[in-house]
Amino acid sequence: MQGKTVVVMGVANRWSIAYGIAQALVREGASLMLTYQAERVKKSVEDLARDLGGASVHWCDVSQDDSIAGFFSQLQGRALDGIVHSIAFANKEDLDRPFLATGRAGFSLALDVSAYSLVAVARAAAPLMTSGGGIVTLSYLGATRVVPNYNVMGVAKAALEASVRYLASELGPQQIRVNAISAGPIKTASARAIKDFSSILDQVAARAPLRRVTDTAEVADTAVFLLSPLGRGVTGDVVFVDSGYHILGI
Repeated sequence: MQGKTVVVMGVANRWSIAYGIAQALVREGASLMLTYQAERVKKSVEDLARDLGGASVHWCDVSQDDSIAGFFSQLQGRALDGIVHSIAFANKEDLDRPFLATGRAGFSLALDVSAYSLVAVARAAAPLMTSGGGIVTLSYLGATRVVPNYNVMGVAKAALEASVRYLASELGPQQIRVNAISAGPIKTASARAIKDFSSILDQVAARAPLRRVTDTAEVADTAVFLLSPLGRGVTGDVVFVDSGYHILGI
């Protein structure tokens, strides 16, 4: 990734998957731009940026088209080689109650932030990726299987994975590759919002072919592969990094 510029969206703290990916990209020589969505996390992201060798920090609220356009307009004249989209959100009450009880507003919010934001970001970023490049987003097994308490987020991730395929098809002629990583459960701040999350970790550790849960570094290395020339032939795919748990039938 030497000489490559990558935007990483979704760095929240040292335990976030996005931060792990950012570390791996810096290790491989990439220059980073980090985005934050809310003013309350700006200071934390700036602190993390210093630890990442002085990555630049920018405001970008992916729920607002003007904010997305404003951020990418700052990059005019600068070559962009990659995007890491590690953004998802659902109201906690929509994760705590049955999926059948999901309200219209909560459904719309989860789909907007977790899935549509990838479309909006790709649309704004594509004109800057003049030499091609890669876009990587983060998904989970709940997109294709029923995972207890994942609820509306599973539906949002299903929409995200479908968006990856359509974007890959349309952006392929520009040599822009779009992929998702379906990561196994990892102890992040957002994961703790899922009720009984610890039992999911125990299940994976006991039954996955590798008999262990997923490590953030494994996801990060896969993201580097997909963003780098090593992954130049891969697009429109969902790559599982979950110790093999997804292959199990029962």
